[in-house]
Amino acid sequence: MFQVYAKLLKEHGFQLPALVPQVYLHYDPYTRAQRKTEGPLARQRMDFLMLLRGRRRVVIEIDGIQHYAIKKQASPKLYAEMVAEDRELYLAGYEVVRFGGDEFRSADSARATVREFFTRLLSVHGYLAESKS
Repeated sequence: MFQVYAKLLKEHGFQLPALVPQVYLHYDPYTRAQRKTEGPLARQRMDFLMLLRGRRRVVIEIDGIQHYAIKKQASPKLYAEMVAEDRELYLAGYEVVRFGGDEFRSADSARATVREFFTRLLSVHGYLAESKS
């Protein structure tokens, strides 16, 4: 994803918004033992964040199987937790866009999908004058 966006920056210049990888929404200085809870904080880390004009914040997630399955078995509970966290992000002013990990099995197909997404997103928000794929 980052490589595709770097190519767009090279083509269109640095007037495009930054794509920031591995952004922490919450910083928790305590260890799990100190918190006495299992696992990381919900929604602690985002795969990517874009800050667009007008205070629009877009979270981009690439979901591997761990987002919706336990031992390769679909888990409605994990899925429900994920969408509940997405709702909380939405209410906090973030838009969440998800890509399924399966979309990234083929590098060429993944690059085309990601480029199309960024081209459309940046066009809709007025960063690109026309859609160029």
